[in-house]
Amino acid sequence: MKFQLDEPMGGNSISRHDASQVWVNGRPHGRSLLVPWQGEVQEWPVSRFSDLQAAHFEQILALKPELVIFGSGAKIRFATAALYRSLIDARIGMETMDLAAACRTYNVLASEGRTVLAALLIEP
Repeated sequence: MKFQLDEPMGGNSISRHDASQVWVNGRPHGRSLLVPWQGEVQEWPVSRFSDLQAAHFEQILALKPELVIFGSGAKIRFATAALYRSLIDARIGMETMDLAAACRTYNVLASEGRTVLAALLIEP
């Protein structure tokens, strides 16, 4: 007997991912994106890990998550704290994972009703 919903009601869900795309609510995205627990998926204007700047993380603040899951691409890479200082100052938690783990973790947290945001880096 199944007791869990496949998709959170009214929220976003990541249904599939590979190295070059992430499907949110059945729609493919081939560029880096921000996936809030509900509301519009947004383009995240960063194409390479080495191009990350503090402004990229400041864009997240307007969406007011309690937790950010940073999918750093095909492998796990940690951004320096100086880059996400705005999140630290706003007391917003951030966890870093590779893209696949970030997608799975986001879905679990969103299905629990958490105000989570996935910041997913998709590199060319």
